[in-house]
Amino acid sequence: MRALHDRDFSVVFAMAHGVGISFNRIAEACALKSERVSQIARGAAAVTALATVERISGGLRIPGALLGLAAQPWEDTAALSTESDHGDDPMKRRNLLRGALAAGLTAPALAALTAARTDVDQTLSPDAPQDLADLEAAAESYGYGYHGQQPTRVLADLVADFTTLRPLLTVAQPAPVRARLCRTAGQMAGMTAIVLHDLGGRTESRGWFATAARAAAESGDSQLHAWVLAREAMVPLNYGAPKAAADLADKARRTAGHRPTAAATLAAAVAARAYALNRQPEQARAALAAADALMDRLPEGERSDTWLTYSEQKHHVHLSHAYTTLADTRRARESQQRALELSAPTSTMTRTLLHIDAAACTHHDGDSEQACRRTVAALTGLPDGYRTGLVRRRAQDLYEAIPAQHHHERAVRELRDVLAA
Repeated sequence: MRALHDRDFSVVFAMAHGVGISFNRIAEACALKSERVSQIARGAAAVTALATVERISGGLRIPGALLGLAAQPWEDTAALSTESDHGDDPMKRRNLLRGALAAGLTAPALAALTAARTDVDQTLSPDAPQDLADLEAAAESYGYGYHGQQPTRVLADLVADFTTLRPLLTVAQPAPVRARLCRTAGQMAGMTAIVLHDLGGRTESRGWFATAARAAAESGDSQLHAWVLAREAMVPLNYGAPKAAADLADKARRTAGHRPTAAATLAAAVAARAYALNRQPEQARAALAAADALMDRLPEGERSDTWLTYSEQKHHVHLSHAYTTLADTRRARESQQRALELSAPTSTMTRTLLHIDAAACTHHDGDSEQACRRTVAALTGLPDGYRTGLVRRRAQDLYEAIPAQHHHERAVRELRDVLAA
C-alpha cells in the first residue's frame, strides 16, 4: 500500500513480476514499452507523468484512490471485464467489448483486449517464454557498464535478473529457445564475473566465468564462448599470473577463429598484455599487431562501447597497459591520450587505470617520485568503493616496481600509506 501511495512503480512492477506476470504482459496492459517496464522495475527509471500513472492504474486495475487519482472509468462498471463473471455467453462478451472500445483505444480498453488475447494465448505452446525477451534486453542494457553506478549496485541487479533464468532453464524448451536462454545466461554470468573481478573477488569471479563458459558452450555461440575465455584471462592477468592468462587468451583466440570479431580482437589484445607481463616481448608485439589488424577490419556493429563488444576506446585501454608493460612509453602515451578522449566522465575505474598507466610510464622514463605523486592523486581522487580490487592492484604493481633503495623517499612512502589504507 505504501508503494502505491508513493507511486513507487519499481516495487509494484517487481511484485507483479515476482508472482509470474512478465514485463511484456505488464507493458501490453499499460501501453508501455517492455524495456521501460523492465527499467522501472529495476529502479533505473521512474514514472512521473500523470497520463502514465493513469495508464498503469487502468492496465493493472489499481483503484485510482490508491494512487491519489480520481476514480477511474473502469471502476464504475464491470462492463470492461472479460472474466467469467459474465459466463461464456459470446453475445455478452461481444457487447462488453464493444462498450469498452466505444471510447477508443483507452488504457482500460487495451487491458480488456489483452485479457481476451491472453485467455487464448495461454493455451497455446509459445515459441519462447515471454520473460526471455525481457532478460535478453536486460543483458544488453547491463553490457553498457557501470554508467556512474556503484559496482556493488550493478552486481546486485545483475544477479537478481540472472536468477530469473533458472525456472526457464529447468523446463523442456525447443532447441532454439534453449540456445537463447543459455546465451543470455552466459552473458549475464560473464558480466557478473567482470564486476566481481573489478571488485577484487578473484575466486568468486572465476566461479562465475566457469558458469558463463558452460552456458556459452551449450548455446553453441563460439564468439560468446571466446569472449568469456578472453575476459576470464584478465583475472590472472591482473592478479599476478601472466602465464595462466596467456594460456586462457590463446584458447580464446582458437575458439574465436580468424574472422574479425569483437571476441577475436579482445583475445589478441589480452594475449599481448599477458605476454608482455610474462617477459615475452616478441610474442607480445606479434599479438599487438594481430589485434590492430583485427580492429581495422572489425564490423561497425561490433565496435560499440559495451562489455560485450569491442570499441576503439577499449582497444586503446588494452594497448596502454601492454605498451606500458613493454616500457614503450611513446606508444603507451598515445593510447592513453586516445583512450581518455573516448572515455566518458563517468568511466571512473577505466580513467583511473589509464592515469596509473601514465604514472608507470613516468617511472619507466626515470622519474619515480613524480610517478608516485600521480598515482596517489589518482587513488585519493576516487569515490568510496572504487579504491579496491583492480585499481589497488595496478597501483601496487607500480609501488613494487620501484627499487627498494627509494622506498624511504617521501613520495614513495605516501603511496605506500595510501595503499595500506
